[in-house]
Amino acid sequence: MVDDNNKKFGSFEVGDSGMKFEGEQRYTHSYPETPKIIQWVIKYSGGYIKDEKQVSYVLIGFVAVAIIISLFLIFGGGGNEAEFKAPPGQKIIYPENAPPRLQERF
Repeated sequence: MVDDNNKKFGSFEVGDSGMKFEGEQRYTHSYPETPKIIQWVIKYSGGYIKDEKQVSYVLIGFVAVAIIISLFLIFGGGGNEAEFKAPPGQKIIYPENAPPRLQERF
């Protein structure tokens, strides 16, 4: 029962004597399932990967290879000079303050 001095708000009462909690609820964060990516790697590995430790090694290796390939493509993917080849019968001209282009035909 709630009288004028005690007002009930949700799961506790506020009154002259303070707060009275009806029940204490605790929320814990537990993750009973393995992450989906680990399940996916184990499932599609063809039986080569059997536990989470092996999956973590495989994923770390995959990330390392992806980073190395990305760095190679960004910093070492080619030389400074681009090579231009003109179609047969035309000539490439290299103006001083402009990009290379095909010579105009009249």
